[in-house]
Amino acid sequence: MKKRYYLIAALILGALPPAPASAQSEKETANKSIVIHQENDFNASPDKLYDALLDSKRFADFSGRTAQINREIGGEFSLFEGHIIGRNLELVTNQRIVQARRVVTWPEGAYSIVRFELKPQGSGTHVVFDHIGFPEGLHDHLASGWVENYWSLLKKYFP
Repeated sequence: MKKRYYLIAALILGALPPAPASAQSEKETANKSIVIHQENDFNASPDKLYDALLDSKRFADFSGRTAQINREIGGEFSLFEGHIIGRNLELVTNQRIVQARRVVTWPEGAYSIVRFELKPQGSGTHVVFDHIGFPEGLHDHLASGWVENYWSLLKKYFP
């Protein structure tokens, strides 16, 4: 069900091309999708991580770069001094964030989908993260970018 949700959202936002007339099955399409899957543990509660990801000031505090974030479903955001833009698709307070986002240099209308699942783990949080629908050839660059610009900085912010 999750893969279907991502594929539908990505198709709506133009992040994935529509299937050809001789359409492949959903399973075949999902298997060919480019996906980044990362999991990390943090010494912060889910509510603190949720706020760090969705509060403009806290995001700027941990990342060291400006951010404007509208915390509502459908709300727009601009991160890393305008380098990343997007919109919140689903927000479940302190549990889940799903966003459509793009780097401003990507082709017009190309959006990817990111999903942060925040799971309580003792006094901390286990984050399950998935990123799909980004332009071909960017997997390694984006995967290392999540580590450098999110996970390592959040671990320093929440020692």
